[in-house]
Amino acid sequence: MQSTVESGRLLLAPAGRVDSNNAAEFEKAAMAAVSANPGLEIALDAGKLEYISSAGLRVLMKLRKLAKKAFPVENVSAEVYDIFEVTGFTELLDVKKRLREVSVEGCELIGSGGFGRVYRIDPETIVKVYSPGLTLDMVQHERDTAQKAFLAGVPTAISYDVVRSGDSYGVVFELLNARTVAQIMDADPGCVEEMGEKSARLLRELHAIEMANGALPNRKEELLNWLPHVECIMEPGEAEEIRAFIQSIPDRNTFLHGDFNSKNIMVQQDGEFVLIDIGDAAIGHPVFDVAGLILPYLYLPKSTLPEEERRRLLGFRLEDGPRMWQAMCGAYFGTDDPAEIERITAATMPVAQLMSSYQGTRRCGYDLEYMNRVSIVGIRQRVLPLIRSAKPLDW
Repeated sequence: MQSTVESGRLLLAPAGRVDSNNAAEFEKAAMAAVSANPGLEIALDAGKLEYISSAGLRVLMKLRKLAKKAFPVENVSAEVYDIFEVTGFTELLDVKKRLREVSVEGCELIGSGGFGRVYRIDPETIVKVYSPGLTLDMVQHERDTAQKAFLAGVPTAISYDVVRSGDSYGVVFELLNARTVAQIMDADPGCVEEMGEKSARLLRELHAIEMANGALPNRKEELLNWLPHVECIMEPGEAEEIRAFIQSIPDRNTFLHGDFNSKNIMVQQDGEFVLIDIGDAAIGHPVFDVAGLILPYLYLPKSTLPEEERRRLLGFRLEDGPRMWQAMCGAYFGTDDPAEIERITAATMPVAQLMSSYQGTRRCGYDLEYMNRVSIVGIRQRVLPLIRSAKPLDW
């Protein structure tokens, strides 16, 4: 048996067969590794485990008593999983099957974003392959969130299993002959207004869903928990200004998609809209979702990124981004008055800029050099002036 320390965990990795012939040896090695690494979480990598008998399972029971909780047993083959299941050990330990491999070579790329790419792997199935470096826990979180949303009545794609694709993780979703709203508008710019109005109606339907406390992350709490990570790049008092602004946003248990853009909305042949990329779902005030529309539709087309990159991220013609915002904002708030849409845009802008800084600093892993480089523009020149003049939300 091998043992290593990875990501703050003691990872035990038995190989081959663990039965009455070598269970005592396995126990001795496991206990020695635990003694040498006091305080570390225990996990077991069963990737090379071919069989485990009752003698080996009793060793795992001793490890569970030491851990005082159900520790993870990962990368379990189907044969070994059956043993855990029939003996009831799937109730005693956090047993996870080995991820199946999915190749996207030669598959149609139907969407891409900051965290991964979506491929069609057959006429009824897609896989979202996450960027290398994103952890299994993060990917599992998105899959679990998608299932919670589906059960709450959100029209999201049915999620299947978490898989491996090369050096990355992915989630398989079921879809039937669907295209993204971005693809539809890219092929026919004349339908931007229609797609915008339909997307806005869908967003209002989502915002009519109330979630129980704790069912999903609370967006407002996430922002408040984010502040301590970035206070180091602010001048004295600036973090308190931002904290007060966040706290002023009314509390709601409204379902939030978290990344409601035209590349994450798919339209099936029967016209039904289905959501994907739902890992950022949360609860909170609808302003968080509405503000999220400003970033791709108003800011991205004018950003300093190379035009090809902006075009790829938006998914359709850059000049149609503002048209999409106008159509969605008007339909969501029930107005066709340009002055009213301009007022709503201005009122939402502080949250949009705040979310931009929040997402950017999280995405870089709170790298100090990066945060110092963007703080003047992102926080000092955009966020703070806007929140200082912000008015209370009236919706």
